[in-house]
Amino acid sequence: MGTHLYSPDFSEGVRKKIILFAILVIFCFLVLWLRVWYLQVLKGTDFMGLSENNRVRLVSLPAYRGEITDRNGVKLVSIRPSFNLYITPEDVQDLGETLNTLKEKIDFDISKVKDDIRQSQPFSDVLVKADIQRDQVAFVEENNRLLSGIRLKVEPLRNYIYKDLAAHIVGYLGEINKDQLKIKSGYQMGDLIGKEGIELLFQEDMKGYKGYKEVEVDVAGRELAILRKNPPQSGSHLVLTLDLRIQKVVEQLMTGTKEKPINGSVVVMKVQTGEILAMTSKPSFDPNLFASGISVEQWRKLILNDQHPLQNKAIDGQYPPGSVYKIVVAYAALEARVVTPETTVFCPGYYRLGRGSYRCWNRGGHGTMNLHDALVQSCDVYFYTVGRRMGIDTLGRYAKLLGLGNLTQINLLGEKPGLVPTKDWKLKARGQAWLPGETISASIGQGFNLVTPIQQARLVATMANGGMLLKPYLVRQIRDKDGRVIKETFPTIMQKLDSRPETLPLIRQALLGVVHEKRGTGWRARLKTIKIAGKTGTVQVVGLRKFPKGAEIPYKFRDHAWFVAFAPYENPEIAVAVIVEHGGHGGAVAAPIARKIIETYHQYYPLPIPIEEIPDQGLTLRADLIP
Repeated sequence: MGTHLYSPDFSEGVRKKIILFAILVIFCFLVLWLRVWYLQVLKGTDFMGLSENNRVRLVSLPAYRGEITDRNGVKLVSIRPSFNLYITPEDVQDLGETLNTLKEKIDFDISKVKDDIRQSQPFSDVLVKADIQRDQVAFVEENNRLLSGIRLKVEPLRNYIYKDLAAHIVGYLGEINKDQLKIKSGYQMGDLIGKEGIELLFQEDMKGYKGYKEVEVDVAGRELAILRKNPPQSGSHLVLTLDLRIQKVVEQLMTGTKEKPINGSVVVMKVQTGEILAMTSKPSFDPNLFASGISVEQWRKLILNDQHPLQNKAIDGQYPPGSVYKIVVAYAALEARVVTPETTVFCPGYYRLGRGSYRCWNRGGHGTMNLHDALVQSCDVYFYTVGRRMGIDTLGRYAKLLGLGNLTQINLLGEKPGLVPTKDWKLKARGQAWLPGETISASIGQGFNLVTPIQQARLVATMANGGMLLKPYLVRQIRDKDGRVIKETFPTIMQKLDSRPETLPLIRQALLGVVHEKRGTGWRARLKTIKIAGKTGTVQVVGLRKFPKGAEIPYKFRDHAWFVAFAPYENPEIAVAVIVEHGGHGGAVAAPIARKIIETYHQYYPLPIPIEEIPDQGLTLRADLIP
């Protein structure tokens, strides 16, 4: 007997299925409702923004960075238009294919672009390549329909007009990194900021403020119309203390030739104010390489160059001062009353200490020397004797008073203090006691002594200006976009020497004799109508005993050449410090460079009263014997 169609068991089964189906329907509607609630309520604002960005976008407009001029208003650094290539990832149909297509014509780092995209905000533009060439611009424009999400922007680019001229002073720009983004507000990935030099120190003054525009775009991200625009604001302009005319001559003198380039540094400083008129470090580099994005290969060439073109040798090149240090020894000896101007020392061409013998540069000897003659002829034996009488600690104390072993505090990062050795220093640094023979070497600027070119320039400026240790500076004024002065720098006296009235005049007279007296070692710096006071210096890199007599010394073992000077003697205006690495003798190599710089300065800043021609007192020294 079969089951009846409308039996209770059948009805119960159908009822259960209907209930189960109803529960399932209710659950589905509940899930859908919760999803709608999540999208509309919790995420509604976010999705509304994305939707709006898909139609209307806020586009950042780059700020115009302030210009940099020399003291006479001549532009050193400006801006120029640049075609920059960007990508908006949300508008790209196939990111990999698009980047590969661009790579066929334009050289850029795909991995870096992809990394920047991962860190970027939604609908933000990511820089692919800055300052692309005109044929590359044409390629992008011709393939505009195929390259969705790719756009060109004409933006201001930093332009270093004279390329490597004063590169270590002005510095360069580079893309902001992740760590800087965390601590700096108002920046985003792809922004260029100062990385070195003036560009870094005055970043906030020169950067300006970005503008923006609201634009309507199509589905591919192409701009249809501008809805609203707020223009960017230009940054402040800097007026440097440099004189471009003098800087050009300094750069030329320190370039050398392709076969024989010059490595080293020059500093030209106003003795009454501390203004830097010119400063160079060779070899140099072109900051324009960084402005448009330096390639890995270019960067590697710079950092692996054994001549260190990125190093600013004027402030962080530390060298033994050589015989220029005899200025310090003379000042210390007079102030400590170890000698008087009349005190004499006999120079037989060597100095004996125990079993050791220390030679003078003039192996035949100078004979009887007083302080004046010893400075003029750069007699080593005289300063060996005086240094030994004083001791290293007394010598170090006066060296510190004259600014050595301390930062000059010039407004550039990376300056080094040099080194003034003492007994305590050696004990702490080397764990060894000071030896008497080390005082002998220190007394002529060898041994542990280290100075920078900027310290040498300030040292001779201090002798010239009556004992004022000035703070060197490079920026005269900060001006707004309309030329109004916002901030101005004035001379700063960091210390005034409390010396006896006769000390500095005695040293200045001797420095004049170095250039203009018959046996002066700096005669190659002599000019007929300008009295120049100076001091030569030759730094021995290695002992000459390592090489057979007459053998050619390899370049890296040759002596460094120093010359420092101030002029004019009667009313000093500028101080000059020149070092030529492995150049040889200071009087033969560095002194002529200083002479040309001083001559150039007085072409543009003539003396108020012409000086009668200085009579030629005759030359008696051989160029190869000048210390």
